[in-house]
Amino acid sequence: MPDEYAGVVALVVVLVLALSALTAAVILWRRTTTREHVVAERDARRAEDGRAGGMRLAVVINPSKEGAADVRAVVERVCAEAALPRPLFYETTVDDPGTGQARRALADGADVVVAAGGDGTVRAVAEALAGTGTPMGLIPAGTGNLLARNLDLPVTSVADAVAIVLGGADRAIDVGRARVTEYAEDAEIPDDPDTAHIFLVIAGLGFDAAMVADADDQLKAKVGWVAYFVAGARHLHGRRMHATIRLDDGEAVDARLRSIMVGNCGRLPGGITLLPDAVIDDGELDVAAIDTRGGLAGWAQLFGEVVAQGLGVRNDLPGKIGRIDHTRARRAVIRVEDGEQAQVDGDPLGMAVELETWVEPGALVVRTG
Repeated sequence: MPDEYAGVVALVVVLVLALSALTAAVILWRRTTTREHVVAERDARRAEDGRAGGMRLAVVINPSKEGAADVRAVVERVCAEAALPRPLFYETTVDDPGTGQARRALADGADVVVAAGGDGTVRAVAEALAGTGTPMGLIPAGTGNLLARNLDLPVTSVADAVAIVLGGADRAIDVGRARVTEYAEDAEIPDDPDTAHIFLVIAGLGFDAAMVADADDQLKAKVGWVAYFVAGARHLHGRRMHATIRLDDGEAVDARLRSIMVGNCGRLPGGITLLPDAVIDDGELDVAAIDTRGGLAGWAQLFGEVVAQGLGVRNDLPGKIGRIDHTRARRAVIRVEDGEQAQVDGDPLGMAVELETWVEPGALVVRTG
């Protein structure tokens, strides 16, 4: 090839490469400009809507709880100091303890839905959020505050709880479901098969549920969780129940018990760890069968067993008159003669002849520390 043709070819190649580079630069600039324009328009819309600057909190609050007004004030102040959008507030009612309010918060575009109340409010909000991926925050304002205690969240400081809601990490936890067949003199009344009661900590049948059902509301307001133990004292000499228990696909077994509990996690108020092996995100439920004989001596031994296992000490000696036996399952069905009180997370469900429980692994996202 003559030198002059080689030079022309080289020049053409250089021009083509330069033009390609220029074209790519223009396309990249236009894409960047378009993206910046879209972001600017989005931020302008959020500013007009009062949402510029970050996450939008929605707080489902139980107005009957002492300190509800303080919760509002603290949340509004902290959000303002963090230059966040003004939080949304939804009050619970007797007819709707929080599920409908949480669903409205989701529809209104909340990034985090906070349950500000007791265990009942937490359960109701969790019912709406389970399976959605939207995180639930917690501002404890109740007697037990069971989920907050098991997640090591603040239970005495609203400001500390709000700080975790704003700056904490999200954790997917398991959810328990319970369905009861109610006891009636003339017929058994099953729950609607399409619905089930959510629980995040413990469902129970027997002594524990009777203790919850009999706890005085006014006493709870004065002395907190101690009111449950006062109520429990009235049932120490009650009859043992005859239960038939089926775990997963295993054979049904019969047992004489005071109480049977199925838990997602096991820490209770007063430093009591009822289910020491329970893990809140392991995809299983922990089952505890509790029994005593011999009157107060049996209860004393049972209390010692509970304290010891909370310290990591197990006593598997036979012949104990107060004992707590543990196992695990994804599903449990407990049937009792003549009906016993049932409960989920401290909320009584009434007299039941059957309690069916199962786990939904990782169904709820919770904002934790």
